[in-house]
Amino acid sequence: QVQLVESGGGLVQAGGSLRLSCAVSGRTFSTYTIGWFRQAPGKEREFVAGISWTGGNIYYGDSVKGRFTISRDNAKNTVYLQMNSLKPEDTAVYYCAAVRLRVVSVSVTDYAYWGQGTQVTVSS
Repeated sequence: QVQLVESGGGLVQAGGSLRLSCAVSGRTFSTYTIGWFRQAPGKEREFVAGISWTGGNIYYGDSVKGRFTISRDNAKNTVYLQMNSLKPEDTAVYYCAAVRLRVVSVSVTDYAYWGQGTQVTVSS
C-alpha cells in the first residue's frame, strides 16, 4: 500500500512561485513513478508533470513547460513540484499520484494511488 500527502499549496499573485511537496509512505517508494495532476472547477483532471522511479524520465504538460520543475528525493520519499511564473489559469487543486511503471504516464487511469490534493490559487 502506498499513501501520498501533498503540501505547499496556497494563494499567490500572478508571476509568483510555489513549491509543492508530495510525501510518499511505503518502503518501495523508489520503484514508483510519480505524477502531478491538477483539476480546476468544472474541468477534467489534467496531467502536469511526472518523474520516473530513477528520475531519468521526466515529462511535462504543454501548459507548464518552462515554468514548472519536478524532482524527487528518494532518501526522503518526497517528490517536489517547483512552480514559477504562475498564472491565474494555474489555479486548481493539485494532486500527486503513484504508478508502478518505469516511465511516466500522462493518463489519469494508469495511476493507482492518489493523494487528497492541495489548493493552489493564483490571483491576477
